[in-house]
Amino acid sequence: MGTGKRTLPTRTGAHRIVISVDAMGGDRGPAVVLDGCAKSAAKNPNIGFILHGKHDELEPLVARRKPLADRCEIRDVSGIVTMDMKPGHVMRQGKDTSMWQAIDAVRAGEAEACVSCGNTGALMLLSVVRLRKLEGVNRPAIACLWPSRNPGGFNMMLDVGADIRADEQDLLQYAMMGASYARNGLGVENPRIGLLNNGTEEHKGRAELKVANEMLANAAELGAYRYVGFVEGGDIPSDRVDVIVTDGFTGNIALKTGEGTATLIRDFLGEAFKATPLSRIAALLAMTSLSRLSKRIDPRRVNGGVFLGLNGTVVKSHGAADATGVSAAIKLAFKLAESKFNERLAARLASVAVPGNDAASREADSGNQE
Repeated sequence: MGTGKRTLPTRTGAHRIVISVDAMGGDRGPAVVLDGCAKSAAKNPNIGFILHGKHDELEPLVARRKPLADRCEIRDVSGIVTMDMKPGHVMRQGKDTSMWQAIDAVRAGEAEACVSCGNTGALMLLSVVRLRKLEGVNRPAIACLWPSRNPGGFNMMLDVGADIRADEQDLLQYAMMGASYARNGLGVENPRIGLLNNGTEEHKGRAELKVANEMLANAAELGAYRYVGFVEGGDIPSDRVDVIVTDGFTGNIALKTGEGTATLIRDFLGEAFKATPLSRIAALLAMTSLSRLSKRIDPRRVNGGVFLGLNGTVVKSHGAADATGVSAAIKLAFKLAESKFNERLAARLASVAVPGNDAASREADSGNQE
């Protein structure tokens, strides 16, 4: 791992947090990725980018986006990781791809975080191999934010797709990592953890869930969280929990179902208010409330899953993300880098590995919290 983070100077002499961007990843091409970068740059003077991709294609795109002036370094690569590539093939043949090089910029200490809209399996494998897992982590997890009734507006769920398998030890690690993320990323001082199951009764669920239920309860004090027990699918957007722990198979299905439902509701509302002249008038009268609702359930606002448990911050944006979605993923990466979340997570995992070291772990999480 490299030492010392590379920063791009601002016009005022301050230094920017640098985000390494896989500019060729995703379904919509580099123009949309750069639109997202431009949206972020326009709002945040303290951000800079290393863009990985085909130089001849990226240079004119950057030149046409004024917010990116003096904010980017373009690094030319010859290869692209497509959505249909198998992770193993990318691992063997993908060294000169935008995804590989974007991750390596974090590994070398040239950037604080990596953002990619590309192939999830390949991104996860490359991240694990190039950045390595934090000490004590068995399986990294992807954590995502979920609109909820909580005061902060979001709950967090993990794993949502890093690994379809998870035993009781993995679920306990997810709880520890999720609690640290909730404290430093969402500002929840004493997060409530729930274990996703097909019922809240203790006798329900697979064998590993029953064992994990006891383990999460016993580790609550050491992990500095409150354990609420089993939760069901209906609790995911509720105010009963802050962090939902599950395996990657279940979490990914729940995530995609939630996103599809939110999009369906928005489409149905749009159709309903365009159906008749009276409904169009009603839509005008309710415009402010409808806009608020649309923003609240818009999955693009919380676009970006964070790979937890690695020696570096990687944010996975949806492959079909538009500029708003890419910008949301970049904003999340910036926030985590700014709060030095990954360093605190490593301290947390190291601390909880030693019984009786809870005071040190609490200090690691609370120091310099944004």
